[in-house]
Amino acid sequence: MTLAATDRPLVASHDAVLLDLDGVVYRGGHAVPGAVEALNQARDVRLAYLTNNANRPPEAVAEHLRELGLHPAVEDIVTSAQAIAGVIAHDVPPGSPVLVIGGEGLRSALRARGLEPVDDRHAPGLAAVVQGYMPDLGWRDLAEAAYAVQAGAPWYASNTDLTIPTAEGIAPGNGALVHAVRLATGREPVVAGKPYAPLFEETMERIAPSSPLMVGDRLDTDIRGARQAGIASLFVLTGVNTLVDVVNADPQERPDLVGAGLASLHQPHPAVAVERGAARCGEAVAEIHDGAIRVAREGAETETLRAIVGLGWACRDESGLDVTVDERIDA
Repeated sequence: MTLAATDRPLVASHDAVLLDLDGVVYRGGHAVPGAVEALNQARDVRLAYLTNNANRPPEAVAEHLRELGLHPAVEDIVTSAQAIAGVIAHDVPPGSPVLVIGGEGLRSALRARGLEPVDDRHAPGLAAVVQGYMPDLGWRDLAEAAYAVQAGAPWYASNTDLTIPTAEGIAPGNGALVHAVRLATGREPVVAGKPYAPLFEETMERIAPSSPLMVGDRLDTDIRGARQAGIASLFVLTGVNTLVDVVNADPQERPDLVGAGLASLHQPHPAVAVERGAARCGEAVAEIHDGAIRVAREGAETETLRAIVGLGWACRDESGLDVTVDERIDA
């Protein structure tokens, strides 16, 4: 697999940009540097914001984005809570009570689908249990989920991200909490968030783009999910995964394009030529010696990243061995 290329600004090749939020647009309460400016320049494409974080309802997410300087409509926000609520509504009778282990985002999504969120696993006619991220979730909440699942309730999870980027660093995500219930019950949940199909299906149904581009910071969710959904993907270095991670990514988690951040939406992505242990992209040249990639000549930021990744993939595919990157350029 090689990186896709375009001689014009990347955003000109797509009619919709699907954006992960945590680690791409913001970290915690603060915008990723340059993200707001880059998105406000994207005037001729539809922007949709896809989040695996099920804690907040779309109205709250939209308000947060507006506070950062963006201009989304509520309909532009697609959450894993909405996606999993749609899955549950397909599986259980209308009006069914569903035990919620999570925040208001899950509750409002269930109500919107005609289901009844409840806090008591003994509620008459309990049809399912659904689990999603909430910062205040504790042991007792996880125990209630485990008891309900052990008693036979169908188990659903908004997402299984093991980590979540915050303003202070990388913290445990919903996947870590789901894993605790999995260990206690020996069961597997039905999952809606990236990389699984329901969140992408919800988005495609809502905005119906002809040439979408998914932008993400996680290889195992954003990029893998986009590949499985047949959507072009841009990986950015502002969140969870690093340059070394993408250089050594398995083929099913390799993005079509790479960039330092969202400014790369407005830049060309020249073709990468690899030959005899070196890669050239525009003015940039990367070389590999003893399994370590270094930059022999700097180009534009996107050119340099593309030369590194293109060379890393070619060498890894040939040798099957992991590749390192000079620490001075590892983002």
